Amino acid sequence: MKLAFLGAAGTVTGSKTLVTQEGKQLLVDCGLFQGYKNLRSMNWEDFPFDPKQLDAVVLTHAHLDHSGALPLLVKRGFRGPVFATPSTIEVCGVLLPDSGRLQEEDAEYAGRRERSRHHPPLPLYTEEDAKRALRQLRPLPFEERSDSIAGMQLRLRPAGHILGASSVELTAGDTTVLFSGDLGRPDDLIMRAPAPIERADYIVAESTYGDRLHEASNAELLLGQVIQRTAARGGIVVIPAFAVGRAQSLLHAIYRLKQRSEIPDLPIYLNSPMAIDMTDIYHRHRAEHRLSIEECIGMARVATMVRTPDESRALVARRQPAVIVSASGMATGGRVLHHLKALAPHSRNTIVFAGFQAGGTRGGRIVAGESSIRIHGEDVAINAEVVSLPGMSAHADAEQIVQWLKTAPKAPKGIYLNHGEPGPADALRQRIERELEWPASVPRLGQAVEIL
Repeated sequence: MKLAFLGAAGTVTGSKTLVTQEGKQLLVDCGLFQGYKNLRSMNWEDFPFDPKQLDAVVLTHAHLDHSGALPLLVKRGFRGPVFATPSTIEVCGVLLPDSGRLQEEDAEYAGRRERSRHHPPLPLYTEEDAKRALRQLRPLPFEERSDSIAGMQLRLRPAGHILGASSVELTAGDTTVLFSGDLGRPDDLIMRAPAPIERADYIVAESTYGDRLHEASNAELLLGQVIQRTAARGGIVVIPAFAVGRAQSLLHAIYRLKQRSEIPDLPIYLNSPMAIDMTDIYHRHRAEHRLSIEECIGMARVATMVRTPDESRALVARRQPAVIVSASGMATGGRVLHHLKALAPHSRNTIVFAGFQAGGTRGGRIVAGESSIRIHGEDVAINAEVVSLPGMSAHADAEQIVQWLKTAPKAPKGIYLNHGEPGPADALRQRIERELEWPASVPRLGQAVEIL
């Protein structure tokens, strides 16, 4: 068996690992590169394999850095099955068409403003491309073992993180390779803890927070304090949030704050059609998370749902105190950009980031303290208060990753660390080698390793 690390190697985005076994090829995840331009430009390059020769794909979860290049793969000739948990398929049914639609809108906007070197500017893929890709998704419920797929048996195990997220267990003969996917936190307020490892001869593990621990501070309390002081100065709190997972965590926290009367009775808006749909999906899949029926209803009702473009434009023009939750989580696109353009230049407002911000993204640059960012071809001053909210990340930290690894019944023959920037990934490698005395490495982008 050979593993080729074709994404999320040296970075946290673009997750793709090609598994080759006896001439068959299976791709674990098919994500978009995000952040720095040199990474984003890789989305336009040919895949380093022939999509037409690929036998199957398996998705760990629906976030675009793991699933967002699937429409492109299908567009370029892939015709095989894509396996994922039923809830991941349902989430992809919202996220992928929305991604295609946003890319079409961005291309149209760039053409209208003549702010592209390409004439005419084209989307990476369209909404219709995404809908076509969805037809190839095949459900595999948690813990069920598949029939032979590309010469291997597949099992998906709960990973926490977001709804439907799984670790991928691939078995060929007597050898099992476990892909952690994005691991959730055992103390997450919404998602259940990742399942312990049952079998793994080799492990491919994420390392996003490989060099740090989550702060022990009360994120809900801090969010309440931010809302209070922003409202007191007549400002608006805008929170870029991933439509899957983070938006629901924020709405749940705001619901609890309002229940305890710890924030003013100001309006809350969820300005993301797909986050609205996601909130409904969380309600339908309650067995996968910790929320009660009452909490699901409260999370859904605490905010005014902003669906139409006209409603969104009216909200952008708002100047009275409010809280606006809008996608995307790293401010890479979507409706939140219009809110940032309107609100970031004014010191009475607050921008809250509630999770990891990849290098090169607008969110990463704002958190790093840049005085202005470029949105829709314009420089926008950052005079608003900027707050990074600790404790809201859906990723396990270094200690939690190590504790998950310790659930393995025996020492694996090798651990490969992906989905992390160089510093965190290497810090986790050293910790694994020092504390567990297991062989660990950080593959380079494009590196292939023989394991069987």
